[in-house]
Amino acid sequence: MTTDQRSSREITFASGDAACVAQHVPAGSDALAGPGGRPVVVMAHGFGGTVDSGLLPFAERLAVAGLHVLAFDYRGFGASPGEPRQTVSVQRQLEDYRAAMAAASRLDDVDTSRLVLWGVSLAGGHVLQVAAGRRDVAAVVALTPLVSGAAAGRLALQHHPVSSVLRSTVEGVASTVGGRVGRARMMPIVGRPGERAALTLAGQYEAYLAIAGPTWRNEVDAAVGLELGRVAVGKVAAEVTAPVLVQVADSDRSAPLQAAMKVAEAARAQVRHYDGDHFDVYAGMPWFEAVVAHQVAFLTRTLRPAPTPAHH
Repeated sequence: MTTDQRSSREITFASGDAACVAQHVPAGSDALAGPGGRPVVVMAHGFGGTVDSGLLPFAERLAVAGLHVLAFDYRGFGASPGEPRQTVSVQRQLEDYRAAMAAASRLDDVDTSRLVLWGVSLAGGHVLQVAAGRRDVAAVVALTPLVSGAAAGRLALQHHPVSSVLRSTVEGVASTVGGRVGRARMMPIVGRPGERAALTLAGQYEAYLAIAGPTWRNEVDAAVGLELGRVAVGKVAAEVTAPVLVQVADSDRSAPLQAAMKVAEAARAQVRHYDGDHFDVYAGMPWFEAVVAHQVAFLTRTLRPAPTPAHH
């Protein structure tokens, strides 16, 4: 039995002051079935991303391997309600992940002792933060994780003119102040080189639009850079006790490689390298097949149910 997008079903769950909308892609094989049910993966996107922007191909492949997947949109993004719209708050997104974990544990046929956290880009850092200090997480997958705002800032200075970075900072401060009275400034998430946007390196516009789904909006609160600047996953990485797979793009221009490697070492993670950039890991791109195969192998090995004792 296999699964595809048509077999997923939409569910909602409460988080904070609103709700999140998620797609449940059911397990499509008995490969990892155990007495308590099958494992479940809780999955979300990076900043500004939505479930329909590149996550479902991963969810479908994991489901074929025998895992339930709950892929959700953060409050204020994609299919999820919540205000303000298109505003990244790391704290709110971490709350949404925790609420999604609780929702995943309530699904039918789910073995709550085999709960997996899966995140890409900014969410690759989120899953490590959420897993830190918890004993109810069985495995973590962090794909091209953004784990250090400071390192990301330094990387941005390598690839952008100082004037551009300063302009973004000024806009971010103005948006933060304006947001307090309901007048946050918006900017495109992705644009072509020289345009005003959060991501403007050559090829990023085309790569992002190639995965963008119908609920995705090319708009984000201009304060996003200041919000990301506070990300510091390294402070808690050593507190992650679950097995971790960290997958890095060696030419990543968005999520600094060395910062991810330091966090992976602190979390005692298995690390996989891919000779590409940040967006080269999605379906239709050069490294998707290798990336998803490594995820399936890691999760199959980590989550295989214990054999049932034989009765004599």
